[in-house]
Amino acid sequence: MPRRYSIADARTNLPTIVDQAEGGVDIELTRRGRPVAVVISLREFERLRGERPRFGDVYRTFLEKYSLAEVGLDERALASTRDKGRGREVSL
Repeated sequence: MPRRYSIADARTNLPTIVDQAEGGVDIELTRRGRPVAVVISLREFERLRGERPRFGDVYRTFLEKYSLAEVGLDERALASTRDKGRGREVSL
């Protein structure tokens, strides 16, 4: 469970909040009782932001390794459902 501070309390307790975040405690900031932001350690931020492969690359690797039939998918299931027409006319 993260520690919670209101924005007003966070203004006066910033050094404490930074120390807690650095120590691995997630800090939740609230406005009028509703969560609006989170303060986390730099280590946790870098872990979350870490290098991740792009979806397209992972998907191509998957298709090279498995056929769609092997995983129980029909090729038509992955066909685009997007309407590629001109779209609707707009009157401004």
